[in-house]
Amino acid sequence: MAESQATLLSRLGFRFGINGPHAARTMMLDDLRVLLSHTTSAAKREDYVEAVVAKNILGKPTKKARELAMHHLVALYGLTTENPIFRALRRLWDTNPDAQPLMALGVALARDPLLRGTQDFYLSKQVGENVSRESVEAILATSHPNRFSPASLRSFAQNVSGSWTSAGFLYGRQRKTKANPVIHPEAVALLLFLGYLEGRTGQRLFSSDWTQLTGLSQDDLEAQANAASHRGLLVFMNAGGVKEVRFPGYLTPEEEKIRQEVSHVV
Repeated sequence: MAESQATLLSRLGFRFGINGPHAARTMMLDDLRVLLSHTTSAAKREDYVEAVVAKNILGKPTKKARELAMHHLVALYGLTTENPIFRALRRLWDTNPDAQPLMALGVALARDPLLRGTQDFYLSKQVGENVSRESVEAILATSHPNRFSPASLRSFAQNVSGSWTSAGFLYGRQRKTKANPVIHPEAVALLLFLGYLEGRTGQRLFSSDWTQLTGLSQDDLEAQANAASHRGLLVFMNAGGVKEVRFPGYLTPEEEKIRQEVSHVV
C-alpha cells in the first residue's frame, strides 16, 4: 500500500504498522459487549475510560489490568466518535446482537495489522477442516520471522484463533474446525462501509476483502445489502445492473473529502 494511501486511511480510522493488540489479546468481544451496553452511543473517550478504569465494569482484578484492557480496546476499536469506523460500529451495534461478532471482527481487522495478516489463512480453509494451533504458528512465524519467541508465538496463535472463533469462523475449544459464520444484514452494512472508506463504489464494493469475509455469492451479498437498505442502515440501488451504495450521515464532509482522495491514490 502506498504511504500516502495509508496516511489517508489512518485519518479515517484504519491502523497500520507491524504491531497490534493480538500479540497480547483476542478481539475482546465479551468486554466490548459489556462496555457498549453500559455506555450510550454518544459516549466520548473519557466516558469509556471512566467506565473501564474508574467503575471497573469489566470486572478486572487490578487497576493495571483495567488500564491495559482500556489500552487494548482503544487500539482495537478506537472508542471515540471522532473515528469514522468506530462511529459506524456504534451506530449499528444495537441493531442486531447476532451481528455483533462479525462487526467486531471487521473493525478489529481494520485496526490490527497482526490480525489482518491472518485473514487469507483462515479464509482459505474449507468448512470442516481442522485448523491446528501448529499450523497457525507456522503461518505467523513465516509472516513475522525471528520476531516472536516460541511462547509468544503460541500466545499470538491462540489469540488470533480466539478472535476468529468468536466471530464464528471456527468452532471447538482444543481442536479448532473451520465453519461458516451466520451472516446478517447489519454486519454486511459495516463491511460494505469499510470498503467504501477505501474508496470503493458500486460493484467494486461487493468484491473487497471485507465482503469476502461473508463467503456469500454475489446474489446473496446483494440480497443482504437490499435487506440492510430496507432497515435504513444504508441506501442500496440496483437498476439495470448498475449498483449504487450510499451511507447517508456516516461521514462528515471533511471525512468524505478524505475518502474521495483515497479513491484517487494508486
